This record gives sequence, structure tokens and C-alpha cells, in this order.
Amino acid sequence: MKRSIIAAAALLAAAALPNAAGAQGTVKIGVISAYSGQFADTAAQIDNGIKLYMKQHGDTVAGKKIEIIRKDTGGPNPDVAKRLAQELVVRDNVDILAGFTLTPEALGAASVATEAKKLMVDMNAATSIITERSPYIVRVSLTLPQIGETAGTWMATKGGAKKAYTMVSDFGPGIDAEGAFQRAFKAAGGEIIGSVRMPIANPDFSAFIQRAKDLNPESIFVFVPGGAQPAAIGKAFAERGLDPAKVKIMSTGEAVDEQAIKAMGDVSLGRLSAWHYDYNLKTKNNAAFVKAFNDEFKRNPDFFAVGGYDGMHLIYEALKKTGGKTDGDSLVAAAKGMKWESPRGPISIDPATRDIIQTVYIRRVEKVGGAIVNVDFDKVENVKDPTHK
Repeated sequence: MKRSIIAAAALLAAAALPNAAGAQGTVKIGVISAYSGQFADTAAQIDNGIKLYMKQHGDTVAGKKIEIIRKDTGGPNPDVAKRLAQELVVRDNVDILAGFTLTPEALGAASVATEAKKLMVDMNAATSIITERSPYIVRVSLTLPQIGETAGTWMATKGGAKKAYTMVSDFGPGIDAEGAFQRAFKAAGGEIIGSVRMPIANPDFSAFIQRAKDLNPESIFVFVPGGAQPAAIGKAFAERGLDPAKVKIMSTGEAVDEQAIKAMGDVSLGRLSAWHYDYNLKTKNNAAFVKAFNDEFKRNPDFFAVGGYDGMHLIYEALKKTGGKTDGDSLVAAAKGMKWESPRGPISIDPATRDIIQTVYIRRVEKVGGAIVNVDFDKVENVKDPTHK
């Protein structure tokens, strides 16, 4: 208890001091992500988005040089994220906190952002409550209810299914996605005939899928996090004989991202998803973004990458608006209501909630020119997080 009181006092004292970095003409951004462990590639892609934006737009904004300081949580550990955020504020004198691969990281750092009055840019973590945990958090990624509600309404009204089963990982984002899909599906006249929450760590999907199959649903809604699980659950669907041509398998984007599709191959064909970004999107800015990203990193951008890229856009534009002022209140005020054309399409920051408003695309996995890719064929524009409506 004594140590935490001392740490809190030091944090508040540091926040009250004149900004040393700002006085020297530097804006320090502390990026907290899972650079090692199961989610390391997720953090790498967020970082690639950050790097590409800075290469394209320079490392100086409003007369201040931008400096990135990276901290590795190693995985979804809120206590580690909080400690790293405190170190960034007290020891490194950062002006802005950013990154946040996973929800536990964002929730861990939220209180530090509040105490130190630092802008905190959530570039990926997708549980709805995150922006409610601090008045200094602005999200540029997505929320799972935003996706889940869109998927549920679409499936019941346009997808041709009136009976659905839901399968989600048993942690905050999965529970968010499950609740949103179920509420929207039922509100649109559908019936939820069953549901299961699966362990987040190394689940064996076969028994869960067999349970779903036994109920003979018209549709199954899936949420699993990125990493190895999307391909594993996709292969388990195939092994249990669940054909997307007969049972409409709808998911969020993680379950059919580029790496998952490569691992699954033809068994992914016909899979449906609702999502906010894919490198195949035919938007105004995306072709140039994908080319620049491939030129720089020899791979395609994904939704993690676009989160890092758009997060830096928000930071740069907020600094321009404030004339280089870095106090959290000024930067948050500058971010509220901000609108721009992202590679994913038009996006904005809701001034009331500091959360992202964006288009959600409905996609199907198809073979195009010999490649297996997501093809968007419908969309819902200006989607807000439904829990904030």
C-alpha cells in the first residue's frame, strides 16, 4: 500500500511539473503494446502503421520533434501495462500514451492517463468500456459491439438466417461481441438457439463446434482473438463437417484475417464477416496505403496496422490544432469531432464519447484470380458503438 501511495504521489507531482519534453521542443509518445509473446505480430503491425505514417508525414509537427518510446507488456497483463505507463510518465516524461494491443493493457493504463492528464490513444483494444475509464482516452480502432450489432442485424435482415448460435472467447471483447450480436439479431426477428464462451488460452474447439452442429443452426457467429486461434477454429469447423455453404458462419474480422485465410486455404471459402478494414478494400486511399506499406514492410497492412496509422494521424492533427500544446485537456478537445479519410474509408471521433465512428463492411471469403481473399459486398456507414448511443 505504501509503495502504491508513493508511486501515485510521484505520478501526480510529475504531471504537475512543466513539461520538460515540450520545453525542449520534443513531443514524446509512449507506445505500450505486447511486443513479445503470443500477440507480438499484432504489436508489430501497429508499430508498422506508426512508422509508415511518420515516414510519410515527417517526424516534426507544429515545430516539435516526435519521439517514440516503446514498452513491451509481453501479453494481456493490466498490472504490467499500468507500471509501464507510470514509468513512461514519471521517468520518461512522455506527453502522450498510445498503442494498446489488448483490452487489459488499455484498462491497466487508463487510471495513469487520468491522474497524469495525458492524452491516451487506443490504437486497437476493442472492449466498449475503455473510453469510459478515462476522460483522456480517444479510440481510433473499433469496438466489438460496433461490429457485433452490425453483424446481428445484417444476418437477420439480409443474411437469410433466423436461428443462430454464438461462439466467443470468454473475455471482455468476446463477451461484448456476443451480447451485441445476440441483442441485434433478436431485435431484428431472429432467435438465438444456444451459445458458448470458450477459454481464451489454448482452447480445443472441436467439442464446442460439435455442440453447435448438434443444434442444427442456420447461422453461427464467432469471435476469437488474433494469433493462432482463427486458423485453428476454421480447421475445426471443416473437420466437423460444418460447410459455410450450408451453415452461414459469420464472424468478426480476426477469424478470417489474411494469415488465418492462408492457414485455412479452401476451407475458408464462403465464410462471412463484418469488419472495418481489409487490405482489399476499394476505398479512396487504400490502394496507395497498401502499396506504401508493402514497399516498406514487404507485407500487407491489416486492421492493427491501420489502427496505428490512424492513431498517428489523430496525434499529428491534434498537435497542429493546439499549436504544439501537449497538455491532455487541449489535445482531447482537439481530437473530439475530428474527421478524416482513412484507408478504411471516412472515420470520425464522436465528440460525446471520444470513440470511433466508421463504416462496417460485410464480406465473404472468395477466390479472386487464384487468391483467397475477403470481398466486401455490403456495408453500413457511420456506425457508432451501440453502448454509447
